[in-house]
Amino acid sequence: MDIQFHGANCITLTTKNARVTIDDTLVDLGGKPVAKAGDLALFTGAHPDPAQEPKLLIDQPGEYEASGVFVYGITARSHLDEEGQKTATMYKIIIEDINILVSGHIYPELTDKQLEDIGMIDVMFVPVGGNGYTLDGQGALKLIKKIEPKLIIPTHYADPSLSFAVPQQSLEQALTSLAMEPKETVSRLRLKASDLLSDTSQLIVMQ
Repeated sequence: MDIQFHGANCITLTTKNARVTIDDTLVDLGGKPVAKAGDLALFTGAHPDPAQEPKLLIDQPGEYEASGVFVYGITARSHLDEEGQKTATMYKIIIEDINILVSGHIYPELTDKQLEDIGMIDVMFVPVGGNGYTLDGQGALKLIKKIEPKLIIPTHYADPSLSFAVPQQSLEQALTSLAMEPKETVSRLRLKASDLLSDTSQLIVMQ
């Protein structure tokens, strides 16, 4: 599996059989869309219409399968929701025997049921930009300790090429709160299940 991070919460996961695009809202932020026709398009919250016709659009809880990719949407309280509201969707994605969690802009308190639905996670994408809009480093760390993923990839931090409605903290600020040293910084990450045998959580920065 090939992983690329495009800024904000936008991620693509590519295999020989499928391409999954997650939270391609870059047009709303002054960027260019990355989704292609035939992608599996996932959104954790409100989103613009995809620029290209997806093979499958997923923007709500439920169970989905296409092109050998299994997606489980889990309802969650958004970071901006009032208590009792649940307008966000987390996604557990199983692709090439790798378990991925895309948390999105969620409130950092999960129920036992949500943790049970999430289960074992190999790779976790978690926003860290904070400032009241999304998780900051401390909030992300709460989730990391509960979920215990093998790889952590931070998203949604300050990016000079994008215009966020709420200015986001820099990656450096977030990493200070996370109190974790990156294992490596890469522009593209190629993973297979056999790469994920360590029991220790490791942080990878994608830029």
